[in-house]
Amino acid sequence: MPLYEHVLIARQDLSNTQAEGLIEHFSTVLADNGGKVVDNEYWGVRTLAYKINKNRKGHYAFLRSDAPSDAVQEMERLARLHDDVMRVLTIKVEEHKEGPSVQMQKREERGERRSRDRDDRN
Repeated sequence: MPLYEHVLIARQDLSNTQAEGLIEHFSTVLADNGGKVVDNEYWGVRTLAYKINKNRKGHYAFLRSDAPSDAVQEMERLARLHDDVMRVLTIKVEEHKEGPSVQMQKREERGERRSRDRDDRN
């Protein structure tokens, strides 16, 4: 089955347990349609780059799934209909990386960034 990564942004006025309950809800939607959630992470409340529905912050959640495309489409459809979910992003990936996502890693654990010299662009 194809591998996917999903990011959900929920409204800021939810409690942490309600936001984590959304993760469980959408995990069961995938499971009911023949898929499975390999890993999930709750990233917490983060500031948005721009206002979405008059909200400046949102609860971020990350899911790694192994599911058929029909299950992913159903999960996205239900997420868009859900009042608490503001945005959904789904990306198809070749393989799931082991360990925590980049958002959950400490700065020291991340790899070195490339320099941003103008000469490197040529």
